[in-house]
Amino acid sequence: MSSPLKGVRVLELGQFIAGPYAGLQLADLGARVIKVERPRGGDAFREFGFNTNAPGYSHNFCAFNRNKLSITLDLNSPRGQEAFRRMAREADVVLENFRPGVMKRLGFDHETLRADNPRLVYCSIAGFAEDGPYGERPAYDAVGQALSGLMSLFVDPKDPRTLGPTLSDQVSGMQACMAVLAALYERERTGRGARVEVTMVEASMALIPDAFTAYTHAGQVMQPESRAAVSLSFAFACADGRILAIHVSSMEKFWRALLQAIGRPDIGEDPRFRDRMGRIENYEALVQVLRPVFGAKPREVWAERLAAHDVPAAVVHSIPEAMEDPEVKHLGVFHELSHPSYGKLTAMHRAARIGGKRESEPLPPPALGEHTEQVLLEFGFAASEISGLRAAGAI
Repeated sequence: MSSPLKGVRVLELGQFIAGPYAGLQLADLGARVIKVERPRGGDAFREFGFNTNAPGYSHNFCAFNRNKLSITLDLNSPRGQEAFRRMAREADVVLENFRPGVMKRLGFDHETLRADNPRLVYCSIAGFAEDGPYGERPAYDAVGQALSGLMSLFVDPKDPRTLGPTLSDQVSGMQACMAVLAALYERERTGRGARVEVTMVEASMALIPDAFTAYTHAGQVMQPESRAAVSLSFAFACADGRILAIHVSSMEKFWRALLQAIGRPDIGEDPRFRDRMGRIENYEALVQVLRPVFGAKPREVWAERLAAHDVPAAVVHSIPEAMEDPEVKHLGVFHELSHPSYGKLTAMHRAARIGGKRESEPLPPPALGEHTEQVLLEFGFAASEISGLRAAGAI
């Protein structure tokens, strides 16, 4: 049960993040995900990042492509196109995140592939709908965040800049994976595949449903600090410059516990902060009152006091600190993999445990075209056919 998708074959025409992230999740669940890449260069993410000493194996690429196989196939050549269509006849899932129209131009649109394989689940991830007003526009993560309204909840209008990790890309991949799983489940009952379509805009909007109900139900337009105020969550710099996060939420007992932990019950007697709605309405004033309190002592002192009083709080880790945290180590999030050409690397396990287990037989991210011959043989290509494809420059 640790690999519930074992036996499911996925052809991933993925690049950068959204498509590969969907493929990664399917691979982590045991699917045999075959990453189909250009013979010269492959996924552009292979050269994107800080790993200058490992050409074609950047940290960005490795992050989103573990547990996959890689084959090279020139999809712009007639021989390569025919080889892909032949593979698609036996695949369970085709996953792609090209711009709308590319798959149809290549002859790999849903209708064409479904005619040969009615059980195929065909998943497309794009910035915008193919038949929508923005269908021909290019889109990356910042575009999805911006158009969906998601970015407005992070950007300071007085000092606008993009911050933090990609979000629209990952949530698009997550939504795609979830829909593919549902389509595979439905196929078990009907014997028919399905077309799955996800855009970055709608996936990003799905991540923040409360921002839209705040507007449609209550007439409130959420700002960057609105959610923090409603949930009474804070981040404070302590005397040593290190940062602490606190999330009181709506529980009165946690608010009282916070005041006890910092030794300031008088703050709770301030008319502005006596009840939850007052604290929300006067959130900025409350931040200004609490900021010098936490700035007076080192973070570890406050962390111990808050823990002793059962206040929901945590130190704000850097990435290296997060990896060394006792909870993270207990969970066994990270493990070591080894690639025959690139050596050892640290990889993450999937987040979910099924039957108490993580994924079985994990694989390192693949080198470009590492599994081409192996996969083509698996799909019934004869050795002579593979030699012909190679001679023609199609693989």
